[in-house]
Amino acid sequence: MSENKSSNFKLTAIRGAITSDGDTSIFIKEAVIELIHEFISLNELKKENIISITFTCTKDLTACFPAAIARKNFDFDSVAFLDCQQMMVPNDINYCIRMMALVNLQSNRKPVHPYLKGSSKLRPDRC
Repeated sequence: MSENKSSNFKLTAIRGAITSDGDTSIFIKEAVIELIHEFISLNELKKENIISITFTCTKDLTACFPAAIARKNFDFDSVAFLDCQQMMVPNDINYCIRMMALVNLQSNRKPVHPYLKGSSKLRPDRC
């Protein structure tokens, strides 16, 4: 993590994931909104401190782009987004949306990585 010399913030990567209830635009939208809300809330973030978010989806999610949902529902005009397909690994969790965000986090805070719903199986150490 690099220090931002002009303030009390540090460049930090925050991971997270959630499972969708299925491959529909509505289910994916609900999941992305829940994940972003938790990510912001748990880390006490302001939108101007979010630099970029990369989303990956398992191969069974094709109905829409998570980045478009985040941009539209959170007014993230200055956040750089990228959507990717998660690599296919046997026995992966179904309908999983993962994220990695680069943020300017307050120097005195430790990042909180939200793993919600079925994605909690990915990181039992963080639930």
